[in-house]
Amino acid sequence: MTPPEEPRQPDRQGRRRQVHLPSSLPPGEPAEDPSEELDELVPELRPMFPGAEPFLARFLPQVPPTHLGLSTRFCDLHAFLKSLHDGAWCGYLHASLGEQNAYVLLFEGRTVTAAASGATGEQALGDLLHLYEQGAALGAYALAPTLAHVLSGIGSRAWKFNLTEDFTGLHARPTGAIFYARGQIVATMPATLPYEGAFPAPLRPQTLILPRSLAGWAHRQYDLTLRGRDAVNPITDVYLTFRARHGTAGLAFLRALREGLSPAEHALRADAALHDLEPMIQEFVKTGYIQAG
Repeated sequence: MTPPEEPRQPDRQGRRRQVHLPSSLPPGEPAEDPSEELDELVPELRPMFPGAEPFLARFLPQVPPTHLGLSTRFCDLHAFLKSLHDGAWCGYLHASLGEQNAYVLLFEGRTVTAAASGATGEQALGDLLHLYEQGAALGAYALAPTLAHVLSGIGSRAWKFNLTEDFTGLHARPTGAIFYARGQIVATMPATLPYEGAFPAPLRPQTLILPRSLAGWAHRQYDLTLRGRDAVNPITDVYLTFRARHGTAGLAFLRALREGLSPAEHALRADAALHDLEPMIQEFVKTGYIQAG
């Protein structure tokens, strides 16, 4: 197998210089350490939570907070998340209460991965909300979109590292971590795993959906009433009224409910924000378009 073309980094005159990356080697033969070839042009990030147990927290970089000390006394978390979503914000949230911590990464305003003690994904997102409701202090830390994308693949386990010319994700080793974007090294960090592994980033990170215990409405099935069936039929006056009020997004949501999708499933399929769907569900029920199945 031909190893991928090695990405190049700019030298001090703005030219592209060669950087040697690990390629496929016979078993037992050590790969070159890319960090030995790097200079100050590749930034070395400092871990914000050195020694943290959750993998995601371990590799979050140290950056100044954009918001610090948020609490339920003066900030509605769902409204804050909606504001971050509307601004396509990239970064991470950290909630802390005593010895309990939860971490959530946002990419383009969407919650895409999360970690807490003994939990990852949707459950960890729920843990952050629980901690906040119990009085935890919340901090928000903005990241460059490239770094947020690299980190979006960190979950509960690392995978065998296989560098390709378009690899995006984190390569972690006992000697440190390397951030890759499309095969190029964009940063390093002195945060480690006891073994070598990779966290590949998905091409399009999916949005985390709150677990049923916190958003039962989102996992329910809804049936269209006769009025609701008229609302998706273009030959009816009800359709015109519904479309004028809810637009094409509302029509697409109502059609998804007719097809048997739950709001959570529609949110994933349409890449929609769940907090935008809840008031629509409430109004659809109130105005007689749907009923809980």
